[in-house]
Amino acid sequence: MKRPILIHPDPRLKKVCAPVADLDDDLRQLADDMLVTMYDAPGIGLAAPQVGVLARLIVLDCVKEEGAPPQPMIMFNPEITAVSEATNSYEEGCLSIPDQYAEITRPSEVEVSWIDRDGKLQKAGFDGLWATCVQHEIDHLNGKLFIDYLTPMKRQMITRRMQKLKREKARA
Repeated sequence: MKRPILIHPDPRLKKVCAPVADLDDDLRQLADDMLVTMYDAPGIGLAAPQVGVLARLIVLDCVKEEGAPPQPMIMFNPEITAVSEATNSYEEGCLSIPDQYAEITRPSEVEVSWIDRDGKLQKAGFDGLWATCVQHEIDHLNGKLFIDYLTPMKRQMITRRMQKLKREKARA
């Protein structure tokens, strides 16, 4: 089921999320709903707080090649365990901050551990777009948005645009 995506500024997007203690069918359903929502948006990543749930859960799929099979990933309690010294800059956007983009520099490679849909502990290395995306989504779980990496003036401009967009949507 597709869920509504919260738009910045929303206080829930700035909260640190609680770890998932017990993996149950409701959380698995939430993860499935988040994938539907992410693909529909369309996006390459989505964190639970973006759909109003303050739990440490992210979904991602960074396959962008036409005709390539999707590679959806569901991560409960994802944690970055190692980062490279080398960095990459990507133009990042966010489903909670529509149509706003900025160059963000992050470690180019990360190692992440998480619990999968079946409750099994997983660990993998990510690079390129996958590394950027997983870091962006884990930031959401810690109440951090990509605009928090920008100068205060740029961040304020984007926030004002989002407030205006929310007012326009409320009138529609």
